Amino acid sequence: MHTPSTPTPLPEHTIASPVGTTLERYIMQKQIEFPYATGELSQLLRDIALAGKIINREVNRAGLAGITGAYGQQNVQGEDQQQLDVVANIRFIRALRNGGQACAVLSEEEDDIIHTGNDHGKYVVAIDPLDGSSNINVNVSIGTIFSIYRRVTTVGSKATREDFLQGGRQQVAAGYILYGSSTMLVYTTGHGVAGFTYEPSLGEFFLSHPDITIPQDGSTFSCNEGYWFEYPECVRTYLMDCKRQRFAGRYVGSLVADYHRNLFTGGIYLYPPTGKNPEGKLRLLYECYPLAFLIEQAGGKALADGGPVLDVVPTDFHQRAPIFIGSPAMVTAYQACADEPVLPTTATTA
Repeated sequence: MHTPSTPTPLPEHTIASPVGTTLERYIMQKQIEFPYATGELSQLLRDIALAGKIINREVNRAGLAGITGAYGQQNVQGEDQQQLDVVANIRFIRALRNGGQACAVLSEEEDDIIHTGNDHGKYVVAIDPLDGSSNINVNVSIGTIFSIYRRVTTVGSKATREDFLQGGRQQVAAGYILYGSSTMLVYTTGHGVAGFTYEPSLGEFFLSHPDITIPQDGSTFSCNEGYWFEYPECVRTYLMDCKRQRFAGRYVGSLVADYHRNLFTGGIYLYPPTGKNPEGKLRLLYECYPLAFLIEQAGGKALADGGPVLDVVPTDFHQRAPIFIGSPAMVTAYQACADEPVLPTTATTA
C-alpha cells in the first residue's frame, strides 16, 4: 500500500515576511536630493503610490467585481475605453486632487487639463492611468505611467498649457507601476532609478531594487511585427539583422510590461511610424517622455526619429511620437541602420 510522503518544508528564508525599506521611508531619506526639498514632491509621489495600491486591488478583483470589458465609449485618442480605464482615471485624479500638491493633471483619458482646485500646488502631473487596456480581459500585465513637472506659471493661478509643454528635459520625476505577477513601482527623480515591490498583506511598497541599471546590450527586440509591411525600410533592415543574430522577439502588447522586461534583462522596444500612424502611436507627454527620462537615468537610451526623445519639442497635449528605447548598444545599432543612406536603384539596359 502506497504511503504518501511527507512534504519537505520550505527553507525559512523563502517564506519569511519582507523586511526592508518602505517607499515612505525611502522617499524621506532621499528628499534631500530633490531640487526643492520642502516635502511637496515627496507627498506627490506618495499620492501616486496610494492610487497604485487602489488600482492593484481593482485589477486583482476585476473579474469578480464585474469591471472587465468595454465601457462603451471612446477616449480622446479615439480608442475604445475599458471599464478599468475609467476606474483608474477616476482613482488617480481623486488621489492627486485630495493630496493637494498637484494643481493640475493631464490624462490620456481626458481631452484637456483637469484642474484639481489646488491652485497653490507647485506641480503638474501627466499620466496614462492604465496602459495596455487590450490585455485587461485576458489577465496579462498592465500598468500606469506618470510624469511630474514643477509648474512654470505663478503659484495661486490656474495651470495652463505652458505648465505641461515644458519639454521632456524639465521633468522632475517620472515612473511607472506594473500590475503583474507582483505589483512594482519604479521611479526616478533624476538621481538614478529605484524599484519597489508591493506586499499586499502589509499594504506597503518595499524597496526591492535600489539601483536599477539596464544591461548595456541585449538580445531581445519588442515590437508588433504585424505592422511589418508598414514599417520604414530602416526598421525592417534592423529587425532582419536582429533575426540573423537569433535574437528573441518578445512582445506582450502592454508598453509597461515590455519596457519593464527589457529594463531588467536588456533589449529594445520599438514603436516606429506606420501607415496608420505616420507620426508614431505612443503619446509623447505621458508615455514617451517619462519612460525616456527613466531609461536614461538607468543608463539606457531613447530615440525618436531624428534624435533623443527628451529633445522632441512638445506642441500638443496628445502629441504622438515614434520611439526606440532600451539598451544603449541596441538603440545605437538601430540608429546606425536609420542613418544609413538608401542607395538609388540603378537602371539596367538589355
